[in-house]
Amino acid sequence: MSLSEEQAASLSAETVVVAAGRPPRERDQPVNPPLVLSSTYFGTGPLGDGDRGYGRYSNPTWDPFEETLAQLEGAGLPGLLYASGLAAVSSALSLVPLQGVLVMPSHSYAGSLVMATELAEKGFLELRTVDIADTDAVLDQLAPADGKAASMLWLESPTNPMLGVADIRALAAAAHAAGAVVVTDNTFSTPLVQQPLSLGSDVVLHSVTKYLSGHSDVVLGALVTSDAGLRATLLHHRTIHGGIAGPFEAWLALRGLRTLAVRVERSQASAAVLAGRLSTHPRIGSVRFPGLATDPGHQRARSQMKGFGSVLCIEMSPVGTAAGGLSGADAADRMIRALRLWLPATSLGGVESLIERRRRHAAEPASVPDNLVRLSVGIENVEDLWADLEQALATLDG
Repeated sequence: MSLSEEQAASLSAETVVVAAGRPPRERDQPVNPPLVLSSTYFGTGPLGDGDRGYGRYSNPTWDPFEETLAQLEGAGLPGLLYASGLAAVSSALSLVPLQGVLVMPSHSYAGSLVMATELAEKGFLELRTVDIADTDAVLDQLAPADGKAASMLWLESPTNPMLGVADIRALAAAAHAAGAVVVTDNTFSTPLVQQPLSLGSDVVLHSVTKYLSGHSDVVLGALVTSDAGLRATLLHHRTIHGGIAGPFEAWLALRGLRTLAVRVERSQASAAVLAGRLSTHPRIGSVRFPGLATDPGHQRARSQMKGFGSVLCIEMSPVGTAAGGLSGADAADRMIRALRLWLPATSLGGVESLIERRRRHAAEPASVPDNLVRLSVGIENVEDLWADLEQALATLDG
């Protein structure tokens, strides 16, 4: 492809995201990688290293995305593209040995928690959930008093939806000392804001559906690692379990990835503005956003991130008296119904701004407050976004 590891290392991530994964610079070659629709490839005799062979093993349309993501994350090996974020989660969890111990954030992506819980209920692994922002509590779970050490530490930072920030470097070092593999879900941050491999993680996970593709039009996942043994195991799992990406989705995801830097720059700046204004609004009980100096994860985020992301959460205050007013959850629902520009939908990381009350999902942990509203800030004009929030919040006064 167009960039070597050495070239990528000498360039900014904002340039790599545009320049990596392109066809050879030869006369009449296309500027963009073509879409390849084929289930099989010519070949005779036994398959060797580098042979594509069959569409479940490989596709030329996956390669540019996998190369670009790996270079953005600072990995020495190509990434692995999956049919969905949960397909990538399933592959990563396959690294936990039978009846091994998985330490996972008590607040993290609901799909990851549900999958891990179901595996634990079937006896495949032991699940220990913990507040990932409480470093001492995590250390206790990695090697508890019963002496059974963790096999895998699952990190998500900032967490979904509570936006807790983990000390990735310290926790990864402790996990390795206990003999555990470290997987970090980097969906919220993207590799432009945080690079977990450089902080000690072994595997990085992305829901490509979100920021990387960025246009709410594909469902994909990805894993990245610099460990050849781990990658071989993950590749085998993808091949045998069939969690492969469609070539058209991969092509769309790479096209979306090209604008990641400008999208992240715009949405992060807007999120910071909105978080500051919402933090002083009388109808908002509290704001969760690592970019606020008052946020408990602020200093930790500053030490390991290049920004603070584009997701923020608010907790709505109740309106009126208990007898004649609205609970915080009811106030949140009414406010969301009054919005005209923000879209009430369950996802994040697209060009459009999305909003939802998280406890409307049955799978959301009960410890998530029922009045908590998650906002994914898009790339619209920030004053338009603020005006829409203001008018919707004003409806609670009538």
